[in-house]
Amino acid sequence: MNVLIVLTSHDQLGDTGNKTGFWLEEFASPYYYLKDAGVSVTLASPLGGQPPLDPKSHEPDFLTDDTRRFEDDQAAQDELAKTVKLSEVEMKKFDAVFYPGGHGPLWDLHNDRESIALIESFIAAGKPVASVCHAPAVLLKARDKKGNPLVMGKRVTGFSNSEEAAVELTDVVPYLLEDELIAMGGLYQKVEDWNPLAVVDGLLITGQNPGSSAAVAEALVTAINNLP
Repeated sequence: MNVLIVLTSHDQLGDTGNKTGFWLEEFASPYYYLKDAGVSVTLASPLGGQPPLDPKSHEPDFLTDDTRRFEDDQAAQDELAKTVKLSEVEMKKFDAVFYPGGHGPLWDLHNDRESIALIESFIAAGKPVASVCHAPAVLLKARDKKGNPLVMGKRVTGFSNSEEAAVELTDVVPYLLEDELIAMGGLYQKVEDWNPLAVVDGLLITGQNPGSSAAVAEALVTAINNLP
């Protein structure tokens, strides 16, 4: 099995002057789940090279066994530092694609033509597309074969309005993901803040928040194993 992981290249948290990027747990947890399941993983980002890490995700309160494992894994750190450019990725080489969150994707991957085309090609080829937390933003501008929003009529989740309010970034983010998924016709699902939730609807797999990362990775492996 071969899975592509696409990370953000965006590092500015709106106009706050603070940094953002990808959320460490949302990368490390699926990365190791996939690796431990014998999956071959390739890392990519819009700009290639080292993707920006949201510095808050490296604070003690947010560290997990997987993030600590990553801190001690020089090979994984070297791999992350050399992500391939998204424009150089060939869908046919992969069985599925996974997008970690963090606030970064709200800005760059949401609008990235290469990413949107990639997602549409994976779905058209009958291959799963997974994303977690803020990363379901990558689905908002993708379309199905009929030209309809990809999430229309699909059960999906993502970082909730109440969770965004809890981290006090409601007025900083360019849009609220929950609202946008609903506006595009998605059948938005959620559980209580910070509880894990992975939602599977056909080829779309989405997770609500950082704690949902492992569940999304598990659902992704199951989906790949069930491919015809």
